[in-house]
Amino acid sequence: MTRRVIQLFVGLVLYGVGCAMTVEAGLGVDPWTVLAEGLSIHTGIGIGWIANILGFFVLLLWIPLRQKPGVGTIANILLVGTSMQVVLWVFPPISGVVAQFAVLLGGIVTVAIASGLYIGAHFGPGPRDGLMTGMHKRLGWPIWTCRALVELTVLGIGWLLGGTVGIGTVLFAFLIGPLVHIALPLLDTRRTALPAESAGDQATPVGSPSHS
Repeated sequence: MTRRVIQLFVGLVLYGVGCAMTVEAGLGVDPWTVLAEGLSIHTGIGIGWIANILGFFVLLLWIPLRQKPGVGTIANILLVGTSMQVVLWVFPPISGVVAQFAVLLGGIVTVAIASGLYIGAHFGPGPRDGLMTGMHKRLGWPIWTCRALVELTVLGIGWLLGGTVGIGTVLFAFLIGPLVHIALPLLDTRRTALPAESAGDQATPVGSPSHS
């Protein structure tokens, strides 16, 4: 449990750090950050604080979908945007295309590792992921359809509001899935517990009841 809690909080903080890096790179960000950036431009509120506010409003959409938040869901709303805002305050300006791409790719990799950490802790989905899975359960639509519909909608609104859409948005879309696919098995707390359980099974004396 201690490892799971630490992994959850580290993962959520790192997620905000990674998103802040993609913002600082200035080459385009993921759809939800595009929306947060666009709203920030028009309200004067920091992007990270907007991300927290968006997370809260997305959580309200869980009510008609009959989704139940977990500890990780609430922590996601509180920590991701906060850590993003702190990093945006202290991160030095980025100049030069090479540096921009380096920071962008570093941010995407950081988000992937962070996703593996907080998802692998198994404390509940983030508000945005829960929205998509809730739509899937209530409406019967495929997950990919729900994700595409939601993310294209927020991307379009964010772009109209002035959020940064560019090569970084495309790279994020293509890279994040495969990178999380690599990170999650390595950081899944349930998976890493299996070798010890398997060792216990192998040590079971002949004739003992099966654990299967």
